[in-house]
Amino acid sequence: MSRVKRSVHARKKRRATLERTKGFRGQANSNYKRAKEALLKAESYAYRDRRNRKRDFRRLWITRINAAARLNGMPYGKFMHGLKLAGIEVDRKILADIAVRDADTFRRFADAAREASAAA
Repeated sequence: MSRVKRSVHARKKRRATLERTKGFRGQANSNYKRAKEALLKAESYAYRDRRNRKRDFRRLWITRINAAARLNGMPYGKFMHGLKLAGIEVDRKILADIAVRDADTFRRFADAAREASAAA
């Protein structure tokens, strides 16, 4: 079996890892072993938090919609149920944006939800 010389590829791999850990604290940006461990941890946190960010934003949107709905005399659950009964299909992201930027339009949504709830 022929001999395999690995130095070029090994060095390239180590250099790539150390470049990706630029800006990390302590030995995690200069020592290859520490950098590799830190990178594994950083990538797992990044993967997890990409999913958690979706969860966090949904919570923020619901909080904003609830606050605006209560200003219009309805709790969040009744407001969303009323919108569904009224056939208004607007997602929470857009509703939260409307609640923050355009109170008059949100009031019209709340009135439509209230009428649909009363009719049902």
